[in-house]
Amino acid sequence: MHEVLRHAGTGDRGQVACWPEATTYGRDMGEQPIFTTRAHVFQIDPSTKKNWVPASKQAVTVSYFYDSTRNSYRIISVDGTKVIINSTITPNMTFTKTSQKFGQWADSRANTVFGLGFGSEQQLSKFADKFQEVKEAAKLARDRSQEKMETSSNHSQESGRETPSSTRASSVNGTDDEKACHGGPQDTELKNENDKLKTALAQSNSNVKKWETELETLRESNARLSSALQESIASVEHWKAQFLTCRDENDQLRNKITELEAQCDEIDKAKERNEELRRRLQELETEILDKEAELEDLRKQSEVIPQLMSECESVNEKLQDAEHRNQELEEKVRTLRKDMEESKHRQGHLKLELKHFLNILDGKIDDLHEFRQGLSKLEIDN
Repeated sequence: MHEVLRHAGTGDRGQVACWPEATTYGRDMGEQPIFTTRAHVFQIDPSTKKNWVPASKQAVTVSYFYDSTRNSYRIISVDGTKVIINSTITPNMTFTKTSQKFGQWADSRANTVFGLGFGSEQQLSKFADKFQEVKEAAKLARDRSQEKMETSSNHSQESGRETPSSTRASSVNGTDDEKACHGGPQDTELKNENDKLKTALAQSNSNVKKWETELETLRESNARLSSALQESIASVEHWKAQFLTCRDENDQLRNKITELEAQCDEIDKAKERNEELRRRLQELETEILDKEAELEDLRKQSEVIPQLMSECESVNEKLQDAEHRNQELEEKVRTLRKDMEESKHRQGHLKLELKHFLNILDGKIDDLHEFRQGLSKLEIDN
């Protein structure tokens, strides 16, 4: 009888068509809410059995209901007019916390796995504690029901053994009229009670077979969930390792950028030194021109005044000194030009190296961006 009522209330695979029918059924059978919270509802993808599919667009109300008539518990959640959770809690169910704000349980009757995402770890803990409490209550109710059925079965067997002796006593001690007046109603009552007990025993055997089937289904579902959980953990560990590797590479690139920036500062300083050398070169060229003009004047004076031979000798000495200084200045100019060329070459090399490292950095940043997108998608899936 309980199985008939359960399937009539829950529909095919533990789901109902719409919320008004579910509320009417709960009200008629004495079903009342005992705990309510809000969470995002997910269901496992039936094709892959790995990915989560959102059952609600936003956080919805999730409630525990207790049916005092059937002594059973259900988890019900509604999004608008659509029932997205209608799960009867059995002693074999297990609620698993897969993260700080996410938990799941498998429902073999609905042939799916439900997942709930909460706003805080405290809400998840309260829901998990209530699930364990309701699970223990369902187990206690099942044990009491089994004891009651065993007692009824024993009583039926004892009544069956007592009925023949009563009949024999009636046949020996009384006439046919007395049996019609006294033995008939008692035998009819015992027969009716025996029929009821046989029906209850048959129903109990049927329920036992159904429970065995549900237990096997739950074991298979638990094995699938364990495998999916292990794969999810391995995937998370892989992504964590990838994240740590990318973070280390990012730190190395940042250090390299710091070094390149320091080298750029040295390049700027080298540019300033080159500018100073260029100005100094211009000053030396101007000085050379002045000395050449002075040398030309001295030559003119030596041609115009032949009598100043003695002075010419001194002028020649000055000229030699000036030429020597001119050579020294030319040598300095060549040295400065060489230094400037080397500085330009080094500056060009540093620019190429900086461009190369910037290209590498752009590639690593793109890889890191793709990795973050993959990590965000994984968190959403979990």
